[in-house]
Amino acid sequence: MGESVLSTIVSVRGAARTYEQGSLQVHALRGVDLDIEAGEFSALMGPSGSGKTTLLNLIGGLDTPTAGSVSVDGLDVSSMDRTRRSDLRRERIGFIFQSYNLVPVLTAQENTEFVLMLQGVPAAERAQRARETLAAVGLQGMEDRKPGELSGGQQQRVAVARAIATRPAVVLADEPTANLDSETKAALIDLMRSLNEEQGVTFLFSTHDPDVIAAARRVVTLRDGRIASDERR
Repeated sequence: MGESVLSTIVSVRGAARTYEQGSLQVHALRGVDLDIEAGEFSALMGPSGSGKTTLLNLIGGLDTPTAGSVSVDGLDVSSMDRTRRSDLRRERIGFIFQSYNLVPVLTAQENTEFVLMLQGVPAAERAQRARETLAAVGLQGMEDRKPGELSGGQQQRVAVARAIATRPAVVLADEPTANLDSETKAALIDLMRSLNEEQGVTFLFSTHDPDVIAAARRVVTLRDGRIASDERR
C-alpha cells in the first residue's frame, strides 16, 4: 500500500450568507474560503455574530449560501434541494448539539441506533454497532437508560455515540460543552480527542470554550463574517 494522501472532506469557496431583517440586510458571512481535511480536529471561534454557527449550518446543509459553494465529501451541498441535503446529513454528517437533542422516550441504545435505522442498516448490525459505540464512549452497561436517567455529561456522550455510529465523513459540533461542568467537559474533550486520534473521526467545532480551543489542532477565527486567522498547531 502506498502512503495515504490527505483528502478534503469539507470545501467552502466564497461562501456568503445574507439575511433580511426587516428592511435591513445582515451579512452573516462575507466570502469565506475553508478546507477541512480528513482526520482534522478543528475549532471555529469568534465573538457572537461572527458567523461561526452560520458557517457550520452551511456545511451541515441546514442552510444554503447566498453566494459561493459548499461541498462535503465531494458532493456540492449548496446546489442540492432540501431532500438531497437531508439525505446527505443522514449519510455523511454527524451532529452534536449543546442541547443534546436526544429523543426522551428512547433508551441510549435506541437513540444511538436511530440514524442507523433511518439509513436502513439491518437490526442486528445496528444493535451491535450501537453497543460497540456506546462502549467506546464509556457508557457500557447504560444502554437501556433513557435520557432522563442519565447525567448531562452522559447524555452528551450518547449524542457523541449517535453522531459517530454512522461512521460519518465529518462530525459537526455546535458548542458541545456549553452545558457541562468543568470535570465533565474535560472528560468529553478527552473522549473526542481519542476518537479523533484512534479512529480518525474528523471533528469541526463551533465554540466559545477556551478548553475546546486549547485542545484543537487547528483554530479558525471568524470576525464580522470573514476568516480573521487560521492557526494550525
